[in-house]
Amino acid sequence: MTIQGDPRAWALLAAKAADSKKATDIIVQEVRKVLVITDYFVIVTGANNRHVDAITDSVEEVLRKEAGIKPIGREGVDEQTWVLLDYGDFVVHIFQPELREFYRLEALWSDAPLIDLAEAGIEHPEYSERIAKLVALAQ
Repeated sequence: MTIQGDPRAWALLAAKAADSKKATDIIVQEVRKVLVITDYFVIVTGANNRHVDAITDSVEEVLRKEAGIKPIGREGVDEQTWVLLDYGDFVVHIFQPELREFYRLEALWSDAPLIDLAEAGIEHPEYSERIAKLVALAQ
């Protein structure tokens, strides 16, 4: 099945792919009103290099197979501490915990709404205390 031209659905599909590899602190943030470069950020955390690599592979594979899209840019795939997958209308950020905490991308654009992960079929995402507070405030 290919999802045609729906960046929100694609971003949620990326979140679900990350969740399938046990990513934590998954958020999908609609940034179109605060950034001109993209519409959505998908921000997730992987525990270590191997975990970040597995999440990256899953996101790319699922989006290629189910949405028929590939990233137009990939950054950080060698270091595996912060991988950025640029799909144009949405960007996937896969962090290790230390860099996620340091950069706090989701807080930089705190005015941007969070998308309910239930739309992606993610019922019980695992959140750190900081991200749980952020999600609770958004609801």
